[in-house]
Amino acid sequence: MKPKQSTVQDWGGKWTEVKLNSFIEYVRAYLTILNKYPHYKSIYFDGFAGLGEKITTKAKKTDLFNFEVNDSELTELHVYQGSAARVLKLEPPYQFDYYYFIETNEKSVDSLNLLRQSIDHIPRSQIIIRKEDCNSQLEQLALALKKPNFTALILLDPFGMQINWSSISNLRGTHSDIWILIPSGVAINRLLGTSGELMALDRLTAFFGLSESEIRGIFYPPKEEETLFGTQKTNKKIDKPIDKIVEIYQRQLKTVWKNVSNPLILKNSKNNPIFHLIFASNNSTGLKIANYIIDKNSPKNI
Repeated sequence: MKPKQSTVQDWGGKWTEVKLNSFIEYVRAYLTILNKYPHYKSIYFDGFAGLGEKITTKAKKTDLFNFEVNDSELTELHVYQGSAARVLKLEPPYQFDYYYFIETNEKSVDSLNLLRQSIDHIPRSQIIIRKEDCNSQLEQLALALKKPNFTALILLDPFGMQINWSSISNLRGTHSDIWILIPSGVAINRLLGTSGELMALDRLTAFFGLSESEIRGIFYPPKEEETLFGTQKTNKKIDKPIDKIVEIYQRQLKTVWKNVSNPLILKNSKNNPIFHLIFASNNSTGLKIANYIIDKNSPKNI
């Protein structure tokens, strides 16, 4: 009996395929437009470029996810096999001038190097693989994009809350488009306790770029309730906190880019939202294309 081959569907369900297809559809549209402006030097930047190493129970570490995951969720959370390979395997005219793949995992870096060696239609010198922290590399990218005629398409596709807002804000004023995955339901919401407790406060403040008091004011607005003992102040968590998480991050993105898309909601097998994929750009045409793709691939339409 032949062993069953792993597929994207086996690992993450339909939402994983939706995410990948949506992004690649945008890549094609982006490069189609960019090819009309040959004076631009294009950069593709993938901040979490793992090639699909499946997570096992040994990987349940708070330094990876910033929270503990249940065994039943391990099939929902993994490096999404395909983004690096799909972009590199696009044939002309869908090519960038430079490709940057960032990873911290040694095995993932080795896999990316093997992938680079298998690519014949792109000069290998244009495919750069770095074993570095994504935050520091985003700072370097921001500096590179200050040069005239450089433009970048950025994919930030982390498991958890590894991206600091300060790294994102460095991209203000650059010619860049970004797709970023927000771990809204699977990570952030879990760190916001029901009665005002904030787990991993330093991670929350770094992720949102907000102070503790700002986060508390958003998610735990003071209220007065009548009880048997009179009026008492409470700090209960707001209703629909995941919607608010996305709203706040969209608001932050608008301080860097003029245009921010509607989110693509990615749900697990129980139909619970676990991630939101958001696009941002200074280009209004890019926004129209992204919103079209997101609307077409949203849960209500698939």
